[in-house]
Amino acid sequence: MVRIATLADKLAAEAEMPVGSRWAARTLYEQLAETAGRFPHRPAITFQLKSGPRDKAVTLDWAAFRAEVVRAANLFRRLGIGPDDTVAYLLPNCIEAAVSLLAGATAGRVLPVNPLLAPEHVAGILRETGAKVVVTLAPFPRTDLAQKVAEAVALAPSVETVLEVDLAHYLAPPLRWIVPFIRPKQTVTHRARVLGFAGAAAAEKGDALDFAEAGGDRICACFHTGGTTGLPKVAQHRASGILYNGWCGKYYIFTEADVLLCPLPLFHVFAAYPILMSCLMTGAHLVLPTPQGYRGEGVMDNFWKLIARHRVTFLITVPTAVAALMQRKVDADVSTLRLAISGSAAMPVELFHRFEEATGVRIMEGYGMTEATCLVSINPPDGERRIGSVGFPFPYTEVRILHCAADGGILRECAIDEVGEICVKNPGVRADVYTDPARNQGIVTPDGYLRTGDLGRVDADGYIWITGRAKDLIIRGGHNIDPALIEDAMLHHPQVAVAGAIGQPDARSGELPAVYVELVAGGAASVDELMAHALARIPEPAAVPKHLEVLPELPKTAVGKVFKPDLRRRAIARVLDAALAEAGSRARVAAVVEDRRLGLVAELTGGPEEEAEVSAVLGHFTVPWRWKRDGSGAVRP
Repeated sequence: MVRIATLADKLAAEAEMPVGSRWAARTLYEQLAETAGRFPHRPAITFQLKSGPRDKAVTLDWAAFRAEVVRAANLFRRLGIGPDDTVAYLLPNCIEAAVSLLAGATAGRVLPVNPLLAPEHVAGILRETGAKVVVTLAPFPRTDLAQKVAEAVALAPSVETVLEVDLAHYLAPPLRWIVPFIRPKQTVTHRARVLGFAGAAAAEKGDALDFAEAGGDRICACFHTGGTTGLPKVAQHRASGILYNGWCGKYYIFTEADVLLCPLPLFHVFAAYPILMSCLMTGAHLVLPTPQGYRGEGVMDNFWKLIARHRVTFLITVPTAVAALMQRKVDADVSTLRLAISGSAAMPVELFHRFEEATGVRIMEGYGMTEATCLVSINPPDGERRIGSVGFPFPYTEVRILHCAADGGILRECAIDEVGEICVKNPGVRADVYTDPARNQGIVTPDGYLRTGDLGRVDADGYIWITGRAKDLIIRGGHNIDPALIEDAMLHHPQVAVAGAIGQPDARSGELPAVYVELVAGGAASVDELMAHALARIPEPAAVPKHLEVLPELPKTAVGKVFKPDLRRRAIARVLDAALAEAGSRARVAAVVEDRRLGLVAELTGGPEEEAEVSAVLGHFTVPWRWKRDGSGAVRP
């Protein structure tokens, strides 16, 4: 570890040597082998299926973890995976997910897929990448993942083999003995052969690869974007960019003595790169609590006890998880915890203070994105933390604030503290960002900067401040409203745990601000009370929401971001239905679906005889609409 406290320290680190000289490994497997050689008997990864502080936990040391990766990589190669072939895994957190990630990137290209996606979305990702092998769960109680994956594989003809991971071995008797009798039956069939992952891998040797790794800095991983803006896109990652994430963790924070608690999913870059790769680079110990992480049954209630049990030194979190934790007492010894890093979304100041008062641990906000192979910046652990900022860039990463043309050309660079689009260049940024070449048009500037789509500014000391997503801006009659302005105001209310602001359709202004809130556990607040709070706290009159709604739980992505497309769907259906009803039309919004070309589209039920009437009503809105049709193509009444 080296002390990086200021932007000058970052620049000095860059001047010491080129980034290519910072580590010796060319591939993820070479780095794994090197770390396992240095720390063969130190713990590498721990997983516990159930959340109790005394429930069974399984730990592999670095030598055993390497052997499992070797066996899986040899298995993938025997199943026909070459350097340009894809191994997908749809798994909750477990040791097999980490093994599949590293082994897939060694034998070919690994494709982690969010198990929460709909089967048709999963199938689309499998088809786009030509996946040959899929690793997923065997049928297991209380999850329909095996069934969902079977439906997706039936729609993805490239898949030749499905390898099933049975979680039963993580259970202690007598629960383990019961699983075979309550295992759900799978009803969907497909053409791919199905093998047990454990048995098939055990038949392979674990002391050395059966093949020579391909040379060059090749694409070895593909991650789909799951975020808050729409249909998944598949980004491509090279080994150098992935290892760069691990080097950043080693250079700034971690040693082999650290224990990292990661309740975030290994199908997301945040957990897979800054966390797992930092362990890979340093020999630190990764702990995965339950398959669902923060969402696992009992995890929040047992969270502080889990930190004490595993003597955790470092916590990876997101604002929604911190908000939930702050509704629970710190009921265990967390004195080993020395630092927490939060990503995925901005954290309200009030939440910072509550967490730090309760735990005595500082939270550092950072910034990254899938298209940049994750890491971009962090508030320096050894320097000044500016709450609300995401710090300054890691060494060998450059950030510029630009105004760009649609084709990626630079119109001009912004001045200090002027808001524009955040653009990034680092070892993980390449021109071939996505697997679909059409999506790469205009995404990288001519001089190699990735256009993130995030709006922000850089202050005089180099700290980056994110002000919103370009796609999230609420545009009211040509006036831009930052949804964060509304969300921050709502989060100052003591009964509000999470808030999501969006633009709802409006016939006159195009969009009007609306906000959805989730209350703290056991909380109570009326819409009138919350609206009065909004009026008092939001300084910009145009940003005061025209609609405020309390939901039992806001829709969220796997890493805890508010999933705004679902909120937009709710708003579109509500507003358009109200307009149709007011006009006396019988037509109604049956669903709001996403179209790659048009974005969110309202599908209506009703008769074609109402076409003129509906067109007259909905023609005042910018939301595209169409009649909902049945399987034969006929309009559904």
